[in-house]
Amino acid sequence: MGDEDGRLVVDGLNVYYDRVHVLQDVGFEVGAEPVAMVGRNGMGKTTLAKALLGLVPAASGSVRFGGQELLGASPYKIVKAGIGYVPQGRRIWPSLSTHEHLVMVGAKAGSRWTVDTVYDVFPRLAERRDVSGANLSGGEQQMLAIARALLTNPRLLVMDEPSEGLAPAIVEHLASTLRSLVDEGQSVFLVEQNLRFATELGDHILVMVNGRIATDLRSEELLADEEKQNLYLGVA
Repeated sequence: MGDEDGRLVVDGLNVYYDRVHVLQDVGFEVGAEPVAMVGRNGMGKTTLAKALLGLVPAASGSVRFGGQELLGASPYKIVKAGIGYVPQGRRIWPSLSTHEHLVMVGAKAGSRWTVDTVYDVFPRLAERRDVSGANLSGGEQQMLAIARALLTNPRLLVMDEPSEGLAPAIVEHLASTLRSLVDEGQSVFLVEQNLRFATELGDHILVMVNGRIATDLRSEELLADEEKQNLYLGVA
């Protein structure tokens, strides 16, 4: 797939918080194949997701999507360019109902994703359409956050820690649903600490250590290598 066809190309990305060099010359690509980035807490994964969406400023580097340079663009322009975002912590409005969250996105008629089609993918949301965000379970809130992002009809979906705080059974269901979307052609970049979830969804795994990409490998390779899991993630 060429850059002009919807490939995300990140090159030499540097981000600072005051004098702390959080992201250091980060570079990678995401095309049709789903990619997951894993790493311990505090390694810069969420900062990277925010930098891709223009939510934190980068000092230098390049973020190209579909041949268009997005570094320095406003978040709404990045979403308009075709990148959807599921933030860490879900960011659900407690006073709005499920249906109000979805309607306010304003998906265009005739688009791949509409309120009706996301209800088809997440039937539990349809059942809870009149329930306020504050009264949804953690799993329901995460479904809503993903559905809301899909309604922007993204070519690339960036998700930050979607399994965080969820029961294992809910995580498994979420992984299955997202994998179905990938199989239907949805491009995904996943930032995740849960190794099992990351390897179920991502075919290719990037490992971030201290703001740098320490290694990249196939998901099955990482799953089969306990030494690398322990070295990079401390999970083996």
